[in-house]
Amino acid sequence: MTTLHGQRLTETLESCRPLPPEEPNILQTLLAVQSVLGHVPPNAIPQIAQVLDIAEAQVAGVLSYYPDLLTQSAGRHLIRVCMGESCLANRSSLVLRAIQDHLRVSAGDNEPENRFTLEQMSCAGNCAVSPTVMIDEDLHGRVIHAGIPSLLEPYR
Repeated sequence: MTTLHGQRLTETLESCRPLPPEEPNILQTLLAVQSVLGHVPPNAIPQIAQVLDIAEAQVAGVLSYYPDLLTQSAGRHLIRVCMGESCLANRSSLVLRAIQDHLRVSAGDNEPENRFTLEQMSCAGNCAVSPTVMIDEDLHGRVIHAGIPSLLEPYR
């Protein structure tokens, strides 16, 4: 972690340090770190655990449980392809493959120009118009694999 990131992390964690009798709020702390650094670096887990006076496993467990918590820097735009039952039944796997081929990126990674990060999500809650793709906060329903280039064009 660079010195600037380390300093920003330390300042953020100090603002999240619980005062007795408060219990530590792991999720709130991780969200604060992500808002400052853009992600939660896995190598920051020991420092976060120390400040909150909890076990590293507790921090790692919360970090791995919530899909909105990122452990690596994301691209400018975050693409999430719904892989819920309705979306899978409506061929979201073809949509995912089309995005991977178009951007030359695997799910969970950033594309080379760092414009996009591609992820799978368990459910977007948009089942009536599946398959669904979220790009940043924009929800796109009834996405077809052939339409991926035009879907992504406004985000370039």
